[in-house]
Amino acid sequence: MCLNFSFAVSMTFLLSRTFLSLTLRPSCSISMANLTTNAKACLRGVVFDMDGTLTIPVIDFAAMYRSVLGEDEYKRIKAESPTGIDILHHIESWSPDKQQKAYEIIADYEKQGIDQLQIMPGAAELCGFLDSRKIKRGLITRNVKKAIDIFHQRFEVIFTPALGREFRPYKPNPDPLLHICSAWDIQPNEVMMVGDSLKDDIACGKRAGAFTCLLDETGRYGPDDFSVSGLQPDFKIESLSEIQNILETNFHLNP
Repeated sequence: MCLNFSFAVSMTFLLSRTFLSLTLRPSCSISMANLTTNAKACLRGVVFDMDGTLTIPVIDFAAMYRSVLGEDEYKRIKAESPTGIDILHHIESWSPDKQQKAYEIIADYEKQGIDQLQIMPGAAELCGFLDSRKIKRGLITRNVKKAIDIFHQRFEVIFTPALGREFRPYKPNPDPLLHICSAWDIQPNEVMMVGDSLKDDIACGKRAGAFTCLLDETGRYGPDDFSVSGLQPDFKIESLSEIQNILETNFHLNP
């Protein structure tokens, strides 16, 4: 009886250790030593803005806003919105006829942008790196789906899912990013949002619970902008070519 009892106790202990080993195993292949010190977060997907991020900025947004709002209204709203004008949100409260005219003006400027569409330096190479590491890539833009389709066709670099402003609500609401995470079946904290707009892209990423990377080619943003907006990107870069090093240095790249 004593031998049987000792055997039962030993088996229970071994089974308990096995169960704990299985349940406590991290979802990513991070060593247990790193979990208590310099653990790297898992990154399984990157979501990009399009205009000004994946493509060279060519749209004169200030001129667009003036055309839609009128000079006096443009100046008033700009003074009240130091982080930038959300033109799509602003015109939502207008009458249907006035909205239609505004959208026609916006569409005209966007068409000019499509005609001059150029891929951002480093974008194709970055996509190649992500593909080599089996990292998913998606796209969220406040432009129309037609512009996304032209981008895909012209440069043969495909993002899936790719959401235009037909998906409501659009950035800076986190819903588009959360939708992509759901489609990928991964958590927002395993995704990075990359874009050139603090108020749209970084806000969207922060609200969704994702990592954020601000592309600032011209030094447009500084500490004061982050302080006023309450938005601090996790990373700030001047070129897309910097992202590969950021990913390899700071993340466990887990497909």
